Amino acid sequence: MKYNPNEIEARWQKFWAEEQTFAASNHSDKPKYYVLDMFPYPSGAGLHVGHPLGYIASDIYARFKRHQGFNVLHPQGYDSFGLPAEQYAIQTGQHPEKTTKENIARYREQLDKIGFSFDWEREVRTSDPSYYKWTQWIFIQLFNSWYNKTTDKAESICTLVSEFEKNGNATVDAVSDDNIESFSAADWNGWPTEKQQQILLGYRLTYLAETEVNWCPGLGTVLANDEIVNGVSERGGFPVIRKKMTQWSMRISAYAERLLQGLNDIDWTQSLIDAQSNWIGKSVGASVKFKLTGSAAESFPENEIPQIEVFTTRPDTIFGVTFLTLAPEHHLVSKIVSDDQKEAVESYIEATAKRSERERMADVKTISGVFTGAYATHPLSSRPIPIWVGDYVLAGYGTGAVMAVPAGDERDYAFAKHFEIPIENIFDGVDISEQAFTDKNNVSYQNSGFLNGLDYKSATAKVIEELEKVQSGKGKTNYRLRDAVFSRQRYWGEPFPVYYVNGLPQMIDAAHLPIRLPEVEKYLPTEDGSPPLGNATTWAWDISKNEVVPNDHVDNKTVFPLELNTMPGWAGSSWYWLRYMDPHDKDAFVSKEAEQYWQNVDLYIGGSEHATGHLLYSRFWNKFLFDRGFISKEEPFNKLINQGMILGTSAFVHRLEGTNTFVSKNKIGNQKVQQIHADVYLVNASEELDIEGFKKWRPDFANAEFVTEDNGKFIVSREVEKMSKSKYNVVNPDDICNEYGADTLRLYEMFLGPLEQAKPWNTAGITGVFGFLKKLWRLYFDDNGLIVTANPASKEALKTLHKTIKKVQDDIEGFSFNTSVSQFMIAVNELTAMNCHERVVLEPLAILVSPYAPHIAEELWHRLGHQTSISTAPFPDFNPDYLIESSKEYPVSFNGKTKFTIELPLDLSASEIEKIIMDDERTKTQLGGNAPKKVIVVPGRIINIVA
Repeated sequence: MKYNPNEIEARWQKFWAEEQTFAASNHSDKPKYYVLDMFPYPSGAGLHVGHPLGYIASDIYARFKRHQGFNVLHPQGYDSFGLPAEQYAIQTGQHPEKTTKENIARYREQLDKIGFSFDWEREVRTSDPSYYKWTQWIFIQLFNSWYNKTTDKAESICTLVSEFEKNGNATVDAVSDDNIESFSAADWNGWPTEKQQQILLGYRLTYLAETEVNWCPGLGTVLANDEIVNGVSERGGFPVIRKKMTQWSMRISAYAERLLQGLNDIDWTQSLIDAQSNWIGKSVGASVKFKLTGSAAESFPENEIPQIEVFTTRPDTIFGVTFLTLAPEHHLVSKIVSDDQKEAVESYIEATAKRSERERMADVKTISGVFTGAYATHPLSSRPIPIWVGDYVLAGYGTGAVMAVPAGDERDYAFAKHFEIPIENIFDGVDISEQAFTDKNNVSYQNSGFLNGLDYKSATAKVIEELEKVQSGKGKTNYRLRDAVFSRQRYWGEPFPVYYVNGLPQMIDAAHLPIRLPEVEKYLPTEDGSPPLGNATTWAWDISKNEVVPNDHVDNKTVFPLELNTMPGWAGSSWYWLRYMDPHDKDAFVSKEAEQYWQNVDLYIGGSEHATGHLLYSRFWNKFLFDRGFISKEEPFNKLINQGMILGTSAFVHRLEGTNTFVSKNKIGNQKVQQIHADVYLVNASEELDIEGFKKWRPDFANAEFVTEDNGKFIVSREVEKMSKSKYNVVNPDDICNEYGADTLRLYEMFLGPLEQAKPWNTAGITGVFGFLKKLWRLYFDDNGLIVTANPASKEALKTLHKTIKKVQDDIEGFSFNTSVSQFMIAVNELTAMNCHERVVLEPLAILVSPYAPHIAEELWHRLGHQTSISTAPFPDFNPDYLIESSKEYPVSFNGKTKFTIELPLDLSASEIEKIIMDDERTKTQLGGNAPKKVIVVPGRIINIVA
C-alpha cells in the first residue's frame, strides 16, 4: 500500500471543511488559546512558498494547543482595502471589488491546499461593508473622545464639554493643539455652536489639521513613509513630494508614554521592543523659546512677536547656541525671510519638497541649508542668533526647529564650518572640532557666567530655573512619536462617516452605518485635484432622510457634502483580531461575552517590517478601546514572534555586452557580460537552462545565440535574493503540493532553519523530506495493507518514542520547529531499524507528527481504527522512566585493545561483572588457557584484562 499524498490530502481537507473540525466556540469549559497570523493582503500574484512560512508555524502551534486540551481560536481573513487593487483598477478598468474577490478566491484555494486549521466561519474582509461599518464606528468614538492627562486615559468628549460649561479650560490638563487660548465658563457658554466645535477639534483624538504629507502626484494620493523607497513610491516608482494638506489625523502622541511603558508587559522579541521604543523616542530636556528680533520682528505687532520654540535634551549647552535651524516647512519661514534671501529660501524649499522625510533622515553626509536673513534673541544672553533653514530638521519632529551648538554636536559643527558661521566655545580647555560631549557628566563651562565649573546635572537644573524666571522655557519630556495622518486620496478604502456643515465636520449617527463606497466612473483624482470620491455623483448626506443622496441635492440646509478622502490601509487592520472573536455580531464590533472569553491574542506571528506601523497603531487603538470600556485588555498581543524570510535562489543568464549572444557560465572568462534573470522554472537541479523554453518565455531573445559548455549544456549562475515576482525566482506552493504533497511542503519549510532567520529556498532539498514521509508510512503499512500489531513494544522502541515526545514538546514550546523535524527523521530511522510496528509506539507517534504533517497523521489515525479527528487527541505524556538506562554495553579490552562487547545490567557489582566476563568463552579464547595478570572493572564504565 503506497503513500499517495494527493489522494489523502484532498480527502482530509474535504473532511475538515464539512465537519468544521477547527471551529472555535465562544462557550467552552476548556481554557482558551488565541493564535493569530498577520492579516494577508490578497494580491493578484497569489502565494509563493515564502508566504506560508509564518502560517505553518502558527498552525503547528494551534494544533499543538488543541492536542493539549485548549479551545483554540485560529482565524484567517483579508486586509482587502488598499492601493494595489486601486492601481490595478486604474490600469484595467476593472472594479477593485471584482479583482479583490478574485484574488481572495485564489488565496483561499492555496491556503486550503496547504491544510491550515483555520476557523473559516470567522473569516473577515476589511472591504466588506459589514466589517468596515465597525471601523467607521471606531472612528466616530475617537472623534467623540479626548485624552485627560489627569486620569491618563481617553474619555468621552461629553465630560470635556461639561467641564467647559462649569469652569472653562483653565484647569483642564489635556493632550491638545498648542494654540488653544484660555477661556472661562462664561466665554464658552456665550459662544455660538460653531466656535465651540472649532475649539473641540483641538482636543478630539481624531481631528482635522493642515499637515505636511508625502504627496505622490503620479498615484494621486498621500503615502505613508513605509510606502516610499528612495524618494519614489514603492508602487509604480513615482516621485513623491512634501506638501501641506488638510488631513484627518489621529492623536496617537497622547499614548506615547503608555505605548512605551506597555512594552514591559508583553512577551515580544527584543528587536521589536527596541524598534518601537526608538520610534516613540522619549527624551527628557527643556523647551526653550527664542524671540524674533530686528526686521523679522517688525512685521508683527509689538505684543504679538512670535517666538521660535525648540526642544533640547542638553539645556546646559544653551550658551553655545550659534544659530537656529528651522525645517523648510516651518510656518514662520515665509513670514520672517528677508527680501534679499527670499528667492534663495523659496528655491531651497521647492527642492526639499522633492525629498521624502525618510530620505532626509537617512542622509547624514549632505550639508545643505540657507540663511533666512532673520535673527532671534538668545533668551539668557540677549545675543542675536541667526536663523537658518535646513532639511535635516523635520517639521513633524519636535517643534520643527533646533538650536545648533557646534561646540558640542558634530552635525552642527559641520554645518557651521561649511557656511562659515562663527562658533561659540563654551567648554573649558576643549578643542571644539573634537568635542561631541559624549561624557556629559564631566563638562565644565567657561563662557556661561553662572555655569562656570558646574557639572552637567547642576548646569541643566540651573538653566531650566533661569529660563522659567524669564518665561522663556521650562523642563519638558518630549517624544519623537507624531500624530498619525489618517486621510488618503484614494477610492478603495473605508469612507469616512463624515459630512460638512459650514466647513465643520459632523459625524453620521452610528445607527445609519455603514456608509458604503459609492460607484465612480474613474478611480483617479478629479480634474480640480479632489480625491477620486469627487467623481461620485451620489455622495451627499441628507440629515432628514439619513441617507446618501445625489450631489445636486446639496442645499447646505438638510443636505450636505460628504468627506471625499478615505481611510488608510491600516484602519481596518488596527482592530481585526477583535472582530474575529465575534464576526457575525450585528449589534457590536465584538460582544462583551466573546471579548471577555477570548480577551486578547496569546500568540501573534508575523513580519518585523510592521514594527512601527501596524503593531504601533494596533496597540494605540486597543488602548483607546480599553480606556472607553469597550474591551477588557489594554494590550492586544501577549506574545509576538517574527518569522524570517524565505529567500529565492535566482537564476541568471549572461549576455555579452552589446550583443544578443548568451554565454554559459564556465565560458565567460574575461568577457564583459550583462546578468539577466531567468525564470527558475526553466532551470533544472544541475543548473542547466532550457534554451528553447527561454526563447519562448522571452520573445525578445527568440533569435539569440547561445554559447554552451563543451557537452552542449548551458549553465546558469545562482544568487540568493528576496523572493519576488520581478526576479523570476518565485516558487509556487501549488507545484510543490501537486508533486510532493502539502505535508512535505509544511515539513520542508520548517526544516529549512530557525523560524526567525532568513533562509534560501532550494527545491532540490525537498525530496529528502518526501522520502521521510514515505518511510514513516512504511512503519504502518506494507504492500498488503496495515501491519500495526498489538504486541508490547521493546524498551528501545519506547525509549525512541519518549525521547521524541520530550523533544517535540520542548521544540514547539520554544518555536524550534526545524529541530523537531530532525527528531522525527531520527525516530523513524531508529524505529525502522528495530522493525517496530507496535501500536503502543506508532499511535502516539502519529499524534506527534500531526501538527506538522496533519494529512498523513489523520490518515494513519483513521487506519488505526479511530472515528474522530486526530486534531483533538491528547498529546502523549512524556515518561522519563523510559530514558533511564538499565543496562550498558561494555567494551571488553585485553591489554587496552577492545576485542568484543557485552550487554550487562547496570546494578551489578565489580565482582559480579568479573565473574561473568571470566566465564565467557570469548575471554577464555583470548587468554588461551592462561590466567590473567589483572582484571580491571569499573561498573558502568570499563572492563580491561591484563594478560
